[in-house]
Amino acid sequence: MQVIIGIDIGTTSSRAIAFDLQGKVISSAYQGYPILNPQPTYSEQDPEEVFRAVIVTLQKSISAIHPATLAGIGFSSAMHSLIAVDDQGIPVTNCIIWADNRSQAQADALRQTPAGLDIYHHTGTPVHPMSPLCKLLWFRQHQPDLLQRTHKFISIKEYVWFKLFGKFQVDYSVASATGLFNIYSQTWYEPALAAAGITVAQLSEPVNPLYQIPDLPPATRQLLNLPTSIPFIIGASDGCLANLGTGATMPGRAALTIGTSGAIRVTAPRPAADPQQRLFSYILTEGQYVVGGPVNNGGIILRWFRDNFSETEKPEALAAGIDPYEILCREAEVVPAGANGLLFLPYLLGERAPIWDAQARGVFFGIGITHTRAHLLRAVFEGIVFGIYQVAQALTETAGPLEVIYANGGFARSPFWVQLVADIFNKKVILTETFESSAWGAALLALQALDITPAAAPVPTHAAQQEYLPNPDRHAVYLQNFSIFEKLYPLLKEQMAAISALQQN
Repeated sequence: MQVIIGIDIGTTSSRAIAFDLQGKVISSAYQGYPILNPQPTYSEQDPEEVFRAVIVTLQKSISAIHPATLAGIGFSSAMHSLIAVDDQGIPVTNCIIWADNRSQAQADALRQTPAGLDIYHHTGTPVHPMSPLCKLLWFRQHQPDLLQRTHKFISIKEYVWFKLFGKFQVDYSVASATGLFNIYSQTWYEPALAAAGITVAQLSEPVNPLYQIPDLPPATRQLLNLPTSIPFIIGASDGCLANLGTGATMPGRAALTIGTSGAIRVTAPRPAADPQQRLFSYILTEGQYVVGGPVNNGGIILRWFRDNFSETEKPEALAAGIDPYEILCREAEVVPAGANGLLFLPYLLGERAPIWDAQARGVFFGIGITHTRAHLLRAVFEGIVFGIYQVAQALTETAGPLEVIYANGGFARSPFWVQLVADIFNKKVILTETFESSAWGAALLALQALDITPAAAPVPTHAAQQEYLPNPDRHAVYLQNFSIFEKLYPLLKEQMAAISALQQN
């Protein structure tokens, strides 16, 4: 039996999953790490802590299988991170992640210019504080000396890759989410680099997502307890690989991910630039692009609600032997669809698609005397999905109608939440047996690089065992609520900016 490992370096954890060629999970390992918020708009991580989590999860997953069965290891990682390193690869900054909004002013200024539109159309990345381009614009204004003395600006995947192999390399997929990479020529885009104030020499060498290192350095082999050398495949970004891993690679098939954040995406043979700059177009592999939009506010909103307004879920869950979030789902499920007219704008971390406004803020709207904590919780669930539904509308306008949704990410473990998606979207939702779609996508890409044919391609034959069909009555209720939801942000945009400014003082 051959085994392939997909390593997924996510926003809050590293996962190493060993699959057989049918996509069945043979072993898995997980290790989390915190997000650091040293200032109100900052979101960072310790690169070395992330690297240690990658190594620990790889070690555990490898130790659970026979080394002779391991065919290779493929990488997936979160997008938009930025680390400044010296010529020895030692970080001189923390890893600044997608949720960091410090470059809001720089992004707003560039987005409104012809140069900003030109960069968007060539790179496929919306101009927003999430992008490394805008992070570099912030450094250019606030720490110009850092630009001069930094040897390389890299992502978290590049940092891990360098630590393992001593090479500064980045796959086309992760590069295409930087705002610095021409997705048509697959080279660094000089006008974007000029705007950021950096040179090509300060960036990694772009390589095909199928690129592999067949022979491991002895130190790396020893670190991972591998008796023999096995190939490592550089892979792609987590969002793109989630489409591959769920099988959302045909027209009309969308992959919906809700983890810490969220996104909805389709796979297309070419970029689909949106005139309103609402959507991204990232590279999956040669001739395959993933078009869609991300939201900042996914499961992290539930964590916020649990940590600040819930005192009983953890001990109650511990006593019952279930996930604390399952108790939140049960409480919300008691409330009727539409939360009795209560709406929630889920912009606690600002928002990316479709509004691309780092100053957006969360709002409960329509609170009445009869509303309870359970109503607030139900509105939170519905508001998160409404935000993604709004992205799906832009995606439909740009890339064509959606027919079916493939669900993955942490939310897919909750039947309540998956049914909520089916009802709001009025579409069939399909679950894959493994929720680790990005890791399986990384494994599939690695198999392609190794010229090994999986027994199930592009998804496991058992992938579509669960289907959720929409309820038309609930959908009608949700449409009424959504018609109000989508009008609230334009009405409150100026006030949100004003209150955001107060919060940052």
